[in-house]
Amino acid sequence: MKKMHFAVWIGMLMFSFHLPAQQPQKDTTDYFQSKTFSGLKLRLIGPGITSGRIIDLAVNPKDHSNFFVAAASGGVWKTMNGGITFSPVFDSQTSYSIGCVTLDPNNANVVWVGSGENNSQRSVSYGDGVYKSLDGGKNWKNMGLKKSEHIGKIVIDPRNSNVVYVAAQGPLWGPGGDRGLYKSTNGGETWDLSLKISENTGVSDIALDPRDPDVLYVSAYQRRRHVWTLINGGPESAIYKSTDGGKTWAKLSEGLPSGDVGRIGLAISPVNPDVVFALIETSDNSGGFFRSSDRGASWEKRYEYISTSAQYYQEIICDPKDVDRVYSMDTYLKLTDDGGKTWRNLGNEHRHVDDHAIWIDPDNTDHLLIGGDGGLYESYDLGKTFRFSPNLPITQFYRITVDNSEPFYYVYGGTQDNSTWGSPTRTTNNGGITNEDWFLVVGGDGYKAQVDPKDPNIVYGEWQYGGLVRMDRKSGEVLFIQPQPEKGEEHRWNWDTPLLISPHSNTRLYFAANRVFRSDDRGQSWKAVSPDLTRQIDRNKLSVMGKVWGPDAVAKNASTSLFGNIVSLTESPLKENLIFIGTDDGLIQVTEDVQTWRKLDKFPGVPEMTYVSDLFASQHYENVVYASFDNHKNADFKPYLLKSMDKGKSWTSIRGNLPDNGVVYTITEDFVNPNLLFCGTEFGLYFTVDGGKKWIQLKGEFPTIAVRDLEIQKRENDLAIGTFGRGIYILDDYTPLRKLSEDLVKTDAYVFPVKDALMYMPDYSREKYDYGETFYRAKNPDFGAVFTYYLKEEIKSKKQKRKDAEKEAEKKKNVLPYPSFTDLREEDEEQAPYLIFTVTDESGNTIRRLTAPAKAGMNRIAWDLRYPNAAPVTEKTETNKFYGMPVLPGKYKVTMSKNENGMITELFGPVEFTARPLNNTTLPAKDRAALVTFQRKVARLQQAVLAVNAAADEVTKRLILIEKSALTAVGANKSLIEKVRQLKIQIAAIQRTMAGDKTLAKRNENQIPPVTERLQYIIDGTWETTSDPTQTQLDAYSIAAEQFGPALAQLKTVIETDLKSIEDQLEKLNAPWTPGRLPEWKME
Repeated sequence: MKKMHFAVWIGMLMFSFHLPAQQPQKDTTDYFQSKTFSGLKLRLIGPGITSGRIIDLAVNPKDHSNFFVAAASGGVWKTMNGGITFSPVFDSQTSYSIGCVTLDPNNANVVWVGSGENNSQRSVSYGDGVYKSLDGGKNWKNMGLKKSEHIGKIVIDPRNSNVVYVAAQGPLWGPGGDRGLYKSTNGGETWDLSLKISENTGVSDIALDPRDPDVLYVSAYQRRRHVWTLINGGPESAIYKSTDGGKTWAKLSEGLPSGDVGRIGLAISPVNPDVVFALIETSDNSGGFFRSSDRGASWEKRYEYISTSAQYYQEIICDPKDVDRVYSMDTYLKLTDDGGKTWRNLGNEHRHVDDHAIWIDPDNTDHLLIGGDGGLYESYDLGKTFRFSPNLPITQFYRITVDNSEPFYYVYGGTQDNSTWGSPTRTTNNGGITNEDWFLVVGGDGYKAQVDPKDPNIVYGEWQYGGLVRMDRKSGEVLFIQPQPEKGEEHRWNWDTPLLISPHSNTRLYFAANRVFRSDDRGQSWKAVSPDLTRQIDRNKLSVMGKVWGPDAVAKNASTSLFGNIVSLTESPLKENLIFIGTDDGLIQVTEDVQTWRKLDKFPGVPEMTYVSDLFASQHYENVVYASFDNHKNADFKPYLLKSMDKGKSWTSIRGNLPDNGVVYTITEDFVNPNLLFCGTEFGLYFTVDGGKKWIQLKGEFPTIAVRDLEIQKRENDLAIGTFGRGIYILDDYTPLRKLSEDLVKTDAYVFPVKDALMYMPDYSREKYDYGETFYRAKNPDFGAVFTYYLKEEIKSKKQKRKDAEKEAEKKKNVLPYPSFTDLREEDEEQAPYLIFTVTDESGNTIRRLTAPAKAGMNRIAWDLRYPNAAPVTEKTETNKFYGMPVLPGKYKVTMSKNENGMITELFGPVEFTARPLNNTTLPAKDRAALVTFQRKVARLQQAVLAVNAAADEVTKRLILIEKSALTAVGANKSLIEKVRQLKIQIAAIQRTMAGDKTLAKRNENQIPPVTERLQYIIDGTWETTSDPTQTQLDAYSIAAEQFGPALAQLKTVIETDLKSIEDQLEKLNAPWTPGRLPEWKME
């Protein structure tokens, strides 16, 4: 047997000589995933002042302070306090565009949401079906009808919550999809198509008879929109009625218009359900407001009124108490008190126009909630006066831009029906950015603003169809500067007109209609520098829904830009006069001399005539240009993103792994790393570090939302993000993304270069902390030095590692051995791992330590440029918020370490950075170092004073217990008890010196300032300023220090000598234990 073992060993040894050396296993993990970068938080700056389009409201019938607000393109918001605060409850879902929100009449915690705005306006987005929540909006489940794209209304049978009706308008931009009236009898688990009309016609509205919910009325809605047109009706639009819960349907016609009909709004009176109202759009005078008093059997036209633009409004709501009072959503909300014979505007003074939703309080019908393009309003007097909700940041930005203001740059944005606004992206206000920081540039629907790069007081703003002004930010003056047609000319302006300041001259503007205009004097004069650069197609000859429609089609071409105009524009920063333009009919044209233009009309993979949503000329290579295309208005939601390396002669797709369902609206290129690109899509923000091969979504505190425009602020290395429905966000200092590489993300740990930290004192005078919860505040960026760091893997505790192994084994159906009790004890006693960031000064002195969770990926932590606090620590002390006096400007270093079960190991560093003053003070300290030296001296005294105060309080508590113990000990004599009393008196005297005389204080008598009061006077006066300390403060320090010395010495004697002596005597007497002493004990 021994020989056999030896032979086997020899054989194995010889065989091993032929084996290749074992190589380290290659890390194939994909770290370039969205979750890796979730620690990069995007910062919302607002605004709340403009709010945005609200499409529906759902109020709890048992608690009117609890209601939901559906934003047309901003998700769903909930309030539990009558609108004092709102919280977004839909942000993590895959849709952000909302058509309706409905509460179950039998259980207000059951919430239904129809995604996809229920209007046919040019800027509507699309959804992915019906959602349901069972817990008041905390959690959601998609219940299907994912191809409906636009949900008009959801109605629930009040007798049976499992019976649900959905009016599915269906796709706006194309045929088919989930379209018609759907019914579920099992709470949305499955759906039956109760009423189908055609591939072009869905259902927009539902009215349920409250007496007999099997009786329902619905309006069929035939419509189609494309870039060039709107057809808002047809022969298939009609009113249908069912009396058997949707099993069978009858088309109603008696007294109603014949021929092509547009959108129809329906309402049934809860006061008398025999009365049904209909608001009917037609292309002639046959439409109007109709009333039936026999449950739809016949109709009477009451008035020719229809809403201003039925594709955008056309919803009517009955008053819950008055059968003749009906409200109609419109540019100005309309109201009739006589069943539709006459109409009047509800009050609009001091209120935005364009109303889309109303709730009428059934207990007090003068109490209204109204939602529209300008947000949410509340009235208690039937519209005479209104209260606005200034804390719903759901503004729809089409375009944004940034300027070069000092010390903090501003951002400007043009909005859907809410004007063009500007705001600083950061303030010194400790309260952040408020509504008061925003200011109006120009009214109307806003688009691309531009700001003179050399003079931020010169601002250009525009409104729809090429309205253009130059604003003087200093004075507020505005000059209209739109180019005007020459004699015999006409211009075709897009709703969203491109505007550009040339990178080669701050006084040169480019502005485009169907032609390009140039001004070299800031708009004082203009010259056309191109011919018509579009295809010049007659849109009236294009087929829609399978036919060419005549001029009498319902709302033909309404709310649609003239077809054939320029919608995107860029100039190369590397070569003057190298300009690219893109059109709404799918052309890109190029010029290099602003005289001759080269037409490009074929792009690989991009359908012909696709809208050119954005162009960006590279900042690195003269020949490189990027183009994004938007074909969603032809029911094509694919992302089209191309790059040309030869000035447009050939193109390559760089869409990479972008989702198939997300249109690309905008693209921008980093000015340092040409492979770092950002793009904004229908459902979020993406970046790539490899030129477009792989895109990663940035989700850090960023909702599902359309990103319409991106701008880079070069001085600060910030990315500004314009969303269509959730305001403007900032990605502060995105420079870490420039450093990313395959090698870096496979390193265990890394701290990125640290941006210079600005030093200033936060301004508390403008904080307005007492203005209540409706006062809108957006966050400033983290104050101080921001450390961006990366961990390849989470540092896990032993317990977490075991649990992860158990989960993995369970997946593989393996069984792991039960852990030993030694292992479990180690888990119980283990300290959770965390990271430590140590800040040191130029001399290597440790200034501050901060802690952070040891989680994987890229994360951030900020140091507030202050020393630690001098106060005693407690169990509730938060290390990172335990700040004291400011540090001195200068150079610092940061090192990242990990604490793993008590063992501290350095991971990365040191990384050097600079803290520099903002220099925004009028009377700065003559010697900043002397100021800091004084502040540190004060801090050392503060630490000692607070320690003495805490120690004195502790001794007082101990003496109370010692006295009780002495009284209990049978061998204690009276002298021991008397000594305890004397120590109490001594401690009380020390406390009077330190904190003041309580006897005088409670009788409101004056007294000599104690040490703590003098010290607090110095701290309050010097720790929030960069000015020299006053002589009074210097003197106060000397007095406080002089008072403190003897008190400290006395307390030391009490604790170290007198108290110990008493405790030793108690121990000898076998007195009951008291805190602060250990028992003397020997085994007997």
